[in-house]
Amino acid sequence: MNRTMIIASNTLNQLQKQMDVISNNMANVDTNGYKKTNATFTDLLFQQVNNQANLEEEVGRQTPNGIRQGNGAKLAQTQLVMTQGNLKTTDRPLDTAFTKEGQLYRVLVQDGDTTEVRYTRDGAFYLSPISDTENMLVTNQGFPILDENNNPIVMNNNVKDYAFSSTGTLTVNLTNGGSQNINLGVTYANNPQSLDKTGDNLYRLSDEANREQVLTDLNGALRNEISIQQNALEQSNVDMSREMVNLIATQRSYQFQSRSITLADQMMGLVNGIR
Repeated sequence: MNRTMIIASNTLNQLQKQMDVISNNMANVDTNGYKKTNATFTDLLFQQVNNQANLEEEVGRQTPNGIRQGNGAKLAQTQLVMTQGNLKTTDRPLDTAFTKEGQLYRVLVQDGDTTEVRYTRDGAFYLSPISDTENMLVTNQGFPILDENNNPIVMNNNVKDYAFSSTGTLTVNLTNGGSQNINLGVTYANNPQSLDKTGDNLYRLSDEANREQVLTDLNGALRNEISIQQNALEQSNVDMSREMVNLIATQRSYQFQSRSITLADQMMGLVNGIR
C-alpha cells in the first residue's frame, strides 16, 4: 500500500466519526434541551524534508521551510455547544425551561450496580406514584429529579396546582389548603467540555475531571443566579440547515478520499503492467 492510500484510509475513518456526530445532532433536532456537538480536525504526524540547507536563501518566505508530507487527519475534539435554545410555550404546569446557558437539573440515575448524579437541560417533568399518598418528580425516562440536598423530590398526591419560581423553587399547593416548598437541585457547568453524554439526554462528569473546577451547585445565595420559566420547554440548539451543509461537505470529503484510493490503485496497476 502506497502513501496515498494510507493517508486516504486514515482520513476516511475520521470522516466517518464526524458524520456520526452530525447525524446524532440531526436526530435530536426535536429533543428538549439537547445541546449539539461540533467536531474539529487536526493533522496527524507529518514528515518534513529540509531540501534547502541555506536558510539565507529563504528570507521573507511565507510558508514553512521544506517539504511536508502528512499521514492524514484525525478527529481532534468533539465540543459540546451550550448555547441557549428557543423556548416553546406548552401551558403544562410541570414543564420548565432554563433561560440562562450552562444551568442543569440534577438527576439520580441507576446504572447497573451503581447510582450516580447526572445532569440534564430537559425540564419536562412527570409524576411517578411511590405510594397511595405520595408521588415522585421524575424525568420522562423515570429518573428522579433531585432537590438542593440531592434527595429525590417526593410530594403529597392531593395536589391543587404547581408553581415554579424563576429561582427554581417548586411550590405544591394542596387541596387541603396546605403547601410544600421544594428547591430544585440546579448546577452550573463552568467547563461543559468535561461532561460526557450518556444517552437519555443526560450528562455525567468525566472520570478524569475535578468536579469543583467543572461544576458549581447553585445552592444558598447562588440560587439567585437560577433562571427558570414555567409552562415552557427549551428546544434543541441544533440548526438543521447548518448541519445539512456540514453533512454535505463531509460527504464530499469522504468521496474525495475514496477517489484518491481508487486513483492510487489504478496507478499501481499501470506501473505493475509495464514490461
